[in-house]
Amino acid sequence: MGESLREREIILAGGSGGLGQAVTELLLAEGAHVIVSYRSNAARAERLAGLGARIVQGDITRAEDRKRLLDAAPALYGLVVLAGEPARVTDAAGMETVLRSSLEVNLLGPLMLAREAAERMKAAGTPGAIVLFSTMQAVGVFPGSLAYAAPKAGLLHGARVLAKEYRGPANIRVNVICPGVMAAGMAEASIASGKYDRYLREGIIPRFGRAGDVARAVRFLLEPDNYVTGQVLLVDGGLTL
Repeated sequence: MGESLREREIILAGGSGGLGQAVTELLLAEGAHVIVSYRSNAARAERLAGLGARIVQGDITRAEDRKRLLDAAPALYGLVVLAGEPARVTDAAGMETVLRSSLEVNLLGPLMLAREAAERMKAAGTPGAIVLFSTMQAVGVFPGSLAYAAPKAGLLHGARVLAKEYRGPANIRVNVICPGVMAAGMAEASIASGKYDRYLREGIIPRFGRAGDVARAVRFLLEPDNYVTGQVLLVDGGLTL
């Protein structure tokens, strides 16, 4: 798989869900030191502690919580930001409130954490890797997704700006993963309800995505000798084509 991640410190922000668990298990198996943050679901996070991850509670939209999370990894090599919220709007009257919250959770928090992590890596002289999580809805156009998709689309451009700012001598790579319909994470309940069954019936995708598909993509972008930065990797089975 290339250069080992053994002994390298990697933060998974918002990594206590199904996708985060798959990433955690893969990185721990390789010997990485994994720090997982969670905002509110302590019970779910404790399962990862049982696997060997270090757990930190915090809300990445808060500056003091971001600092505490980064302080937990003094030799930080990698940052994976899985934190986000679905930002579903049930009525037009609620759009502004939900969109404001989505901007904080899905855009501001991840970009600020990524920038602060990159500054620490640069100051320490540590070539590193940052992986942000967006969504297929930031690339394809899906009606009704405004509150979720718009901030997530902004994340794509923000990541490219960071990649350009920290390339070259600093050698800090910043990339984005856009998952499709995954049988884990935010889409799991929708799959169970049959919402996405037509994608299979119509042959748009061969199957629903698995957490392991995403974990392998994260590992690729964390590879120490990776030559990829400022890019968006769609893990969607071709759904957005």
